[in-house]
Amino acid sequence: MLIAATAAALTTPLAALLTHRALRRAANARLMRIDTPNGIDEQGFVRIGGIDQWISIRGEDRANPVLLEIHGGPGAANSPYGARTRAWERHFTLVRWDMRGAGLTFANGGAAAQGPGPATFEQLYADALEVTHHVRERLGVDRVVLLANSFGTVFGLRLARNHPELYSAYVGTDQNVLEAGRDTTAYDATLGRLRAAGKTAQAAEIEAMGPDPRRWTSRQRTTYDKLCAGSDPLTLDTVKKVVLGSLWLSPLHSLRTIAAYFKAQAFSETVTPGSHDIDVWADGTAFEIPFFVFQGAQDVITPAARAKAHFDAVDAPRKAFALIEDASHFAALRHPDRFLPLLLTHVHPAVTA
Repeated sequence: MLIAATAAALTTPLAALLTHRALRRAANARLMRIDTPNGIDEQGFVRIGGIDQWISIRGEDRANPVLLEIHGGPGAANSPYGARTRAWERHFTLVRWDMRGAGLTFANGGAAAQGPGPATFEQLYADALEVTHHVRERLGVDRVVLLANSFGTVFGLRLARNHPELYSAYVGTDQNVLEAGRDTTAYDATLGRLRAAGKTAQAAEIEAMGPDPRRWTSRQRTTYDKLCAGSDPLTLDTVKKVVLGSLWLSPLHSLRTIAAYFKAQAFSETVTPGSHDIDVWADGTAFEIPFFVFQGAQDVITPAARAKAHFDAVDAPRKAFALIEDASHFAALRHPDRFLPLLLTHVHPAVTA
């Protein structure tokens, strides 16, 4: 009887948690319904780069400008955030793509279904171009707006610079400014936070790695990423509430695909070395399309000061920079209600003129 009572006590909180999750997921599913006459809601797998990749195309009016997201990570897909960004779809057709080795694309068959060999930066770049062509053809548009976040901005900058015929504007958030290992701003700040908190062992571990991420092993990069985010209260709070919270309550994600979400990030570690020698200054700061950066003011992963320095050097036909207060990394997702007005004020007029 004691064993039975103990088992019941343990299962009751779990049952309540799962019931609460089911109710919230159902509410989010209702929130995400699109039933406008000229709306579109297509979610499924498309053959890209020789494998099936998950793509969502959603919006209340097909006449609206098209936003193509390039998510970060590597391997940190944006498919869980549909409920958070639902209001964006009233003004834009939002294309959300889980890259090779990420999110629902990875969950669809695991590592074996991601193509031969490990994922590479060059392969994902080629996939992004193919997705762009697919979206243009599917929606009957000449160009789309690139909306890149975090590591996705590394792809985004190159796509926008190299293919102005495909994109009507570039929008970066959590803007990553790679300088072939020269800039140590985020590393120095992480080391400072750990020391100030008295975490001498972790600080020593980071210090032993050195400031050049090109020399880190995959394990060291994972360690750094955890300590960088975990040592900043605002970033840690965002990871818990926005990232993990959205994943837990996403109508698109079962417990199985949640587990796959994290496995995908480990699988995608092979992508990072392909960006080690990228230098955005050497690549060039001239863009033929409007250029926008909306950055978290307190971003410790991709510091706002570096994003602003790069933005100031950019030559573009139209550009704007804005800080999102009370936001670190994942700024657009922590405050989607503040990000949308920036899109409407700066981007929408530039691409519909």
